[in-house]
Order: sequence, then C-alpha cells, then structure tokens
Amino acid sequence: MKILTLSASFVLFLALLAISFNACRPVRNMTHPPAPWSGDSYVQSPTPAHQAGKKNIFIIADAATTVLFDMLAPFYLFNATGNANVYIIAKDNTPILVKRDLFVCPQITFAQADSLQLHADVIVVPALSKRDEQQDTTVVNWIKTHFSGQTKLLAICDGASTAAATGLYDGKPLTCHASDYANLKQHFSKPEWVQNLAVTKSGNLYSTAGVSNAVEGSLRVISDVFDTQTMQKVLKGIAYPAAAIKTGHNSIALSGSNKFTVVKKILFRKNRKIALLIEDGIDEFELACITETYGRTLPACLSVINLNSSSIHTKYGLSLLTTVDHSRGGFDELHVPFARLLSAQEQAFFRNTAIVHYEGAPQQYLIDVCLQRIAMHYGSRFRDFVKISLDYN
Repeated sequence: MKILTLSASFVLFLALLAISFNACRPVRNMTHPPAPWSGDSYVQSPTPAHQAGKKNIFIIADAATTVLFDMLAPFYLFNATGNANVYIIAKDNTPILVKRDLFVCPQITFAQADSLQLHADVIVVPALSKRDEQQDTTVVNWIKTHFSGQTKLLAICDGASTAAATGLYDGKPLTCHASDYANLKQHFSKPEWVQNLAVTKSGNLYSTAGVSNAVEGSLRVISDVFDTQTMQKVLKGIAYPAAAIKTGHNSIALSGSNKFTVVKKILFRKNRKIALLIEDGIDEFELACITETYGRTLPACLSVINLNSSSIHTKYGLSLLTTVDHSRGGFDELHVPFARLLSAQEQAFFRNTAIVHYEGAPQQYLIDVCLQRIAMHYGSRFRDFVKISLDYN
C-alpha cells in the first residue's frame, strides 16, 4: 500500500510539473513585458516622397510601445486610398516597439515634418505607452499645435487617453476599449465618455472602441475626407465583413469567467510556439491581423521572423526590425501570409512544423479567418475571450 501511495504521489508530482512547465512561457510573457529598443538603429523607414495635392495623414507613434494593429491598420487603409501621403511620425528615429522582438522604424519625426511645413489633414492617435495623466508632453503639444479647424483627429482604442490629455475632447464624445473604459474615465473626467459605438464623431473629432475598431474608425474618416466610393474600394479590398461601416458595438469588458477560461487554456491546453514568416513587400494589414489576433491566444511565443534578414520592407514602405533568435527553431506552427511556396531553406528549417497558409489577399475578413481557427483549436469560449480582448463585438 505504501508503494502504491508513493507511486500515486510521484505521478501527481509529474502531472503538476508538466502543467507548470506548459504554463511557464505564457505566464512569463505576461509578467515580463517586452523591452523597448536599446542602442542605435542603422535602419530607417524611407520618408515617403511628398506628393502635392494628396492629403497628409500622420499616425503618431511612441518608441516605448505602440499597439501594432492601432498603427498598421490605419497605415494600410489610408495608403490603400491611393490619395494620401501617410506618415508614421514620432519624436525621433528610435524604432517603435510593437510586439516582443518586433519594431517598426518611423518615417518622419515631428521636427522634420515641421521643417517641411507639412499641414496635417488627419492625425491618428493609436494606443501608446502612457494611459494616464503622465502623458508625453511633446506628443500632446504636437497634436494640439497641428490640429486646426480643417484637421480630423482620430483616437484609436486607448489612444483615447492621449487624445483626452490634449483637452480637445472636453465635453465631446470619446470612447475606447471596453475593458479599459472605467480606468480611462477615472483618469480623464472632462470628455463625454460613451460606449456601445464602434466610432464616435463630433465635428472633426473621432474615436473608436478597442483594437479591431481601428478599421471602422479609419474607414469613417476615409469616407469623410475623400468620398464614399473611395471608402468602398478600401472596404472591399480587405474583405470587410459588412457592406457598410459597422456603427453599432457591444462594449463587453473582460470578466472573471473570461479570465478563468484563460487560466484553463494556459494550464491544460497546448501553448503553441508560433512563427509568422515575413518577407519584403508583406501586406501591413495581414501582418497586423495575424499577429494581433494570435498574440492574444497567449502562446508560448509568437515570433515574427525572416530566415535571411532582420530587416524587412513592407508593401507601403515601412522598415521592420526583428530581434528574435530563431536559430533553435522548434516551432509548432508557421503562419505564411503570402501566396508562394516555401524555399528549400525554409522547408528544411520548418520541416517538423505545421504550415498555415493564408494564400495572399483573403476572400474572407482575416480576423474572422484567425478566430475560426482559434475556435477549432481551443473552443468557442476561448475564441470569445480573444474577441473581447480585441474588442471585436
């Protein structure tokens, strides 16, 4: 009997050890935030050649961290109009942290834009590193200085905190991610905080609900700055899941039940090591959709890699830098967001890895494609957690 008891205890110990080991990487990712760029950068995103007659779109970036989808979705959508000079703009040329080991090089600095006397037709404010009153005054003052009666200002997700700090939204409607609504409202009491809207508008002031609603906000501004026909062209180009811009929204905050679902997934389901293969010319919207959606599955890791270079240039001219060490391999999944066969080198490196192809431009909205696959692997409850995390409701 004593031997049986010892055996049972040993089995239980091994089971607990296996569970702890399985959960280790996702927990460490949550408790150890990614580090901003350190040191010098010898790669810069080329400054777009200014074309007179086109609208100037400035997307604010913060090197400490800028939410990837909040920044890249508008960058892609405004570029897709064909009628805009679109700039990722920051205080300096420091690469912008958008995901662990992934950085975007800004295209222009505040000082450079001012020296060129570029008028801002649209200013987009993604969620940046500061979400309370301790805002970067350089960023806030640049927005205030360049917002005129003709400028449209679009706050995306928790970029609402930076927008609120400008004072421009005092007494005006403002929204944000449903899970952060109460906190931001506590820090900034002067705006008229609202929920259950994908996009708010008051004159030239716009704001969106959480992450995924960067699409609705961008499309709404595109419609107002250009025309409905241009907006419809862009909408169809991403296989948007509706014939018109969605205005209704269910502001659902993360609940205790959602968090329990996450704990069960981390402890008892496979926490995959995921790689996203990138190459020159990669579509910024595809990159943003896949990375942002799968990043919220709390994988063991999500690495954006290219086997031949740490520097990649996107479809519309951004320079991406990756610092991940992929030499050990061992990935469970490789996501390939472009339509080509893997090279012999890639096939050899990923020979024991499940390949997920997206076949270039999707015929279905890419967030939906990702969510369907997540439900297949982890069930509908966990998919619903990812949706709420994206504020895709």
